[in-house]
Amino acid sequence: MGILSFLQGENKNGEMSFLGHLEALRWHLFRSVVVVMSLAIVLFFFKEFLFDDVLLAPKGQGFLTYRILCHLSHSLNLGDDLCVSVAPFALISTDISAQFTTHMWVAFIGGLVIGFPYVVWEIWRFIKPALTTKERSYARGIVFYTSFLFLSGVLFGYYIITPMTVNFLGAYQVSTQVQNTITLDSFISTVTTMTLISGIVFELPIVVYFLTKIGLLTPIFMRTYRRHAVVVILILAAVITPTSDATTLVMVALPLYLLYEISIFVSAYVLRSKTAA
Repeated sequence: MGILSFLQGENKNGEMSFLGHLEALRWHLFRSVVVVMSLAIVLFFFKEFLFDDVLLAPKGQGFLTYRILCHLSHSLNLGDDLCVSVAPFALISTDISAQFTTHMWVAFIGGLVIGFPYVVWEIWRFIKPALTTKERSYARGIVFYTSFLFLSGVLFGYYIITPMTVNFLGAYQVSTQVQNTITLDSFISTVTTMTLISGIVFELPIVVYFLTKIGLLTPIFMRTYRRHAVVVILILAAVITPTSDATTLVMVALPLYLLYEISIFVSAYVLRSKTAA
């Protein structure tokens, strides 16, 4: 009976066994994969929108970020100082199957981004039963905040980091004898990588929340090393945006610094809650 109960997912105390937890995790992951793949299949049939209106848009002069910057420049009587002049470049495909495989990969990435809140919700459903009532109250809204931060990071990466990076690298030349003819794989990889990395970086407050929760981080520590963090943020912004334009550097660094300050507030909130408890 003991072995049978173990295999059925419960032990003699009525608690779920190790195999029971694995079975539950398997179904949570299965449902997440089904949702992501379903969204990817739907996106696959919107090829023109996915590529022309989304992924390839940053290489065009009419991209939203360029228009906003130019409008802002004129509003501030700066002339065309903030206007971005996009240098046109051609995209090529050197592999007979590259465009089809890229289409499938982009559809999957799109399904993952759109389905991210559901994936987080499934993970939360798996973890939630193991938490105490007090721990659940502390983690209230975790699915919303995690999803909100990730999607905010994705939008920031797409509208701020990606166009600046694409415009700079697409026009950069070591010599006039070398023309830029960029492969489709390279361009798509740059856009998706910048976008997803931004989404992950924006999860900093969530990471700080849990590190403070287990006692590995404190707001005092973060305030003490704030100046060091600023240096790291500037270096990170310089790496993310390989341009010599100070305006672009500031546009990337400021939101990252704001995230750091929000993380200090989150850490202080967690510490106060632990002290009160």
